[in-house]
Amino acid sequence: MKFMKAALISLAMTALLAAAAFAGETLMMATTTSTANTGLLDELIVPKFQKDTGVELKFVAVGTGKALKMAENCDVDVVLVHAPAAEQKYVDAGVLMDRKELMYNDFVIIGPASDPAKVKGMKVVEAMKTIAAAKAAFASRGDNSGTNKKEISLWKAAGMAVPDKAEWYVQTGQGMLPTITVANEKGAYTMTDRGTYIKYSANHDGNPPLKVLVEGDEILFNQYSALAVNPEKCPSAKYDLAGKFIAWMAKPDTQKAIGDFRLLGKKLFIPNAK
Repeated sequence: MKFMKAALISLAMTALLAAAAFAGETLMMATTTSTANTGLLDELIVPKFQKDTGVELKFVAVGTGKALKMAENCDVDVVLVHAPAAEQKYVDAGVLMDRKELMYNDFVIIGPASDPAKVKGMKVVEAMKTIAAAKAAFASRGDNSGTNKKEISLWKAAGMAVPDKAEWYVQTGQGMLPTITVANEKGAYTMTDRGTYIKYSANHDGNPPLKVLVEGDEILFNQYSALAVNPEKCPSAKYDLAGKFIAWMAKPDTQKAIGDFRLLGKKLFIPNAK
């Protein structure tokens, strides 16, 4: 019994000393607009991470393309993004390392309730072809974000070039919520991650003007992962803190908190750290 108590005290002291070593430090992260728009960061991750570790987490919410460039420019210590193919290129280039899958949701095609191109219930590739054939208004983020990259891949999967010269195709160059606003103003379709759509719905008391029309295809799966900036590429990068954050995000209690984080009673992200 005495040995067990001593061991527990030793473990507790080790944990306290480890927390103290990081206390008062700041970790800089680049992430996607969806993790910020949904409130996941401000309401859950930032305060919980500081409470658990003593480390202040600061973040910049941009499209995944810009987040990865910030890592390449050594402006951040860690990224939380959702474009696996793009992420791998930066890993191969030695910019990022220690990729850890943490959570997912999915993409959906939304549009006016009147559904002018009549795509409701279609498979997503068929829906993209139908929207283009009807020349129905479509609002694209056009910002090299993870969502924009996925949208581009869907046009290609439909056997089409991205219709970026077409009059009915509007590129906003903005984040997801502003793009949804533009789509609503123009009576257009757009593609969004489900978490941001739930936030948009909550902003309209659960009755948003744009409705989910296409969903459920395997191709619409949307994985979020964290990656540390390689200190060999960026000597100023706080690799130890980045590793601490990634490990903390994968902890069972953090994963549970992410799964429990809801709006309108709906999960915004589903944890899947292995």
